[in-house]
Amino acid sequence: MDLQAQLGYFSMAVQFTTWQHPLPDSAGVAPLLLLDMSSLPEAEWSGRIQTLRQRFAMGQLIALRVPSDFEQLQQALRGGCDSCLLEGTPSHAIVEHILELNERHDQEAYRVLIVEDSKTASHLIRRTLEENQIVSEIINDPRQTLNALRQFNPDLILMDMYMPNCTGVEAARIIRQHSEFLSTPIVYLSGETNVALQVDAMRLGGDHFLTKPFNPVFLNAIVKSKIERYRALRRTMYNDSLTGLLNHSSGKNTLDMMLSSVAHDGGFLSVVMMDIDHFKQVNDTYGHPVGDQVIRSISWLLKQRLRKQDIICRYGGEEFLIGLPHTDAEQAFSIMDQIRQDFSQIRHPYRDRHFIATASGGIATYPLYQNGDSLIKAADEALYQAKRDGRNRIQTDED
Repeated sequence: MDLQAQLGYFSMAVQFTTWQHPLPDSAGVAPLLLLDMSSLPEAEWSGRIQTLRQRFAMGQLIALRVPSDFEQLQQALRGGCDSCLLEGTPSHAIVEHILELNERHDQEAYRVLIVEDSKTASHLIRRTLEENQIVSEIINDPRQTLNALRQFNPDLILMDMYMPNCTGVEAARIIRQHSEFLSTPIVYLSGETNVALQVDAMRLGGDHFLTKPFNPVFLNAIVKSKIERYRALRRTMYNDSLTGLLNHSSGKNTLDMMLSSVAHDGGFLSVVMMDIDHFKQVNDTYGHPVGDQVIRSISWLLKQRLRKQDIICRYGGEEFLIGLPHTDAEQAFSIMDQIRQDFSQIRHPYRDRHFIATASGGIATYPLYQNGDSLIKAADEALYQAKRDGRNRIQTDED
C-alpha cells in the first residue's frame, strides 16, 4: 500500500490484483505491469510472464522482488520482462524507475530537416523516416535553411550536396556561423562518391556522409544515433544533472523567449518562484543524498502536473523557476497551491521511517511586470512574503 500511495502522489492510477485473479481488460491501452515475483512459485515464472507478454505486447512488464541470482534474472528477462528490480528495492526507488520510464515514453518525436532540391527524392526520404516515427520538414531551396531551422527547430539536418543557387557545403558553412546551430548534426546525403570531396565536405561543417541510393535501415540508424547523441549533449548543456529540468541560464533564456511570444499574442504569463521549506534542516538531519531525493520528488511532481509548454527550471539549490504561459495570477495560484498540497503529502523514506517536507511559492504576472528580470524579482519577493507568513503556502504579488 505504501507503493500505491507513492504512485498516487504523481497522478498514477493503480489497480491491485493477485496472480490467481484475471487482470482487468485494457483493450487499446499499453499498461505498465508490476509483477511481484516473490508471491509466485519459481516454476511458474516463465509461463506466467510469457502469457502476459503476449497479451500486453506494447505494455511494460517490470518484475519486482527478484533475487540477485543469475538464473532467476535470466528467466524473468527471457520470459518477456522489460526490467527487474531486485529484492529489497525500496518503494521510492520503484517510483523513480517508473517515472523515468514515463519520461522516456513521453519524449518528443525526433525532428529532421530535409534540404533537397529534388521533390521526388525529398519525399522518398520523408517516407523512409516516417516508418520510424521521425517527423520531418522539407525545404527545396537551401537559401531558406536558416528560417526553417528557427521555425522547425530540428534535431538533425539531412543535406544534399549539389543544389542550384547554393551547394550543401555552402549551406553548412552558413549554418555554422550561428552559435545556436553549431552543434546541430548535419548529415550529407548525396550521389558524390569521391572520398576526398566527402572528407572536405565534413571538414567544412558536416558530421557524416551517406551516399545515394541510400539503404533505408542504415539511414534511420544513422539519423537516430546522431539525434540521441545530440539530445544527450543538449541535456548536458541546458539541463540540470540532478533533476533533468532546465538549468538556471537556460531557464531564464527560455522565459525571455516565452515572454516575447506571449507579449506578441497579448496574453498573460505567470512566473512562480518556489522552494522547499527548511531545506538546510533536511540536509543536516537526513544527509545530502536524502536531500537530493526530496529535490527530485518535487521535480517529478512539477513535471507530472504542469503542461509541456510550461517552463520548469531548477533555479539553484532547492529553488525552482516556473513559467506558465497564458495563465493569469488566479489560475496560477490554483495550479501551484494544489501542487504545494500534494508535495506536503509525500512521505520521504529515511532508514526505517518517513518524514514530510513542504514548499512555498511566490507568483508574479505579465503584463503587470514587463520583462523577465522584473517578473522573477517580484515572484521572489512574493516567495519571501510566503515564508514570513509561516511557509507551506503560495503568495501572489497582488496579495
